[in-house]
Amino acid sequence: MTSLRQRFIEDMQIRNLSVNTQYVYVREVSKFARHFNQSPELLGREQIRAYQVYLTNQRKLATSSILIAISALRFLYKVTLKKNWTFEDIIPAPKKPQTLPVVLSPEEVIQFLDCVESRKHRAILTTCYGAGLRISESVALTPPAIDSTRMVVRVDQGKGRKDRYVMLSPRLLQILREWWRVERPQRWLFPGDIPGQHITPHAVDDACRKAHDTCKISKPITPHSLRHAFAVHLLEQGTDIRTIQLLLGHRSLATTAKYLRIATSKVCSTSSPLDLLPHPRSHGDQTGAPQ
Repeated sequence: MTSLRQRFIEDMQIRNLSVNTQYVYVREVSKFARHFNQSPELLGREQIRAYQVYLTNQRKLATSSILIAISALRFLYKVTLKKNWTFEDIIPAPKKPQTLPVVLSPEEVIQFLDCVESRKHRAILTTCYGAGLRISESVALTPPAIDSTRMVVRVDQGKGRKDRYVMLSPRLLQILREWWRVERPQRWLFPGDIPGQHITPHAVDDACRKAHDTCKISKPITPHSLRHAFAVHLLEQGTDIRTIQLLLGHRSLATTAKYLRIATSKVCSTSSPLDLLPHPRSHGDQTGAPQ
């Protein structure tokens, strides 16, 4: 391991970045160095600009993928190499498209979950919907996190290394209890194939794809789709947006507010002017030849 790589990792550890973030940043910086076959210490503004053009025009990466590479390079040059640059100019970030998720209806949620074959996978995906959890949070649940006395689920160290509590639906509690009685899991509520580890999000993704093929729903469906549905269905039922923010664990209310643009209770609460027009005369009632 080079001294630069060691310092880079230590800087991330000092700032308590997650293990996954550290892995991704090291990977992205390694790609950058291999592209020029030189140490990043020897590379500067022009090489960074050329690399961004390469990612955009030749690799044709998605904006989200480019943003990850940008974040890694900014950390390297700002924190580890201590460059006194205006990083918004030297390493600009591409404008991220403002997209909205496609949301399942309650009936489609039922239809989809009924097509999940494995009891374990169905319990995990039901938890994503019933408690609004990310898939990474759902697979990492432990039996003590299910508090049936207070009817809450404790999420330990979710995204951003934040703990939070979410509601425990009586219906979800029944499903989790049935799963526990059959499998009797110990450390993890949803253990994986490797002893001592929980099931991987990738395994649940595979089960989700198979269920999607079976249910014949035309909308795209991922485990995160169930989290989106959780938020939108709560909003349509009249739940306060601030409460939904706390349940989802969003840092910014603006992130949660995007669901206001999806909820039918908001979008469809105003009548279209088309419905206010006088009813036209039926064209089928015309008789005789046109003059």
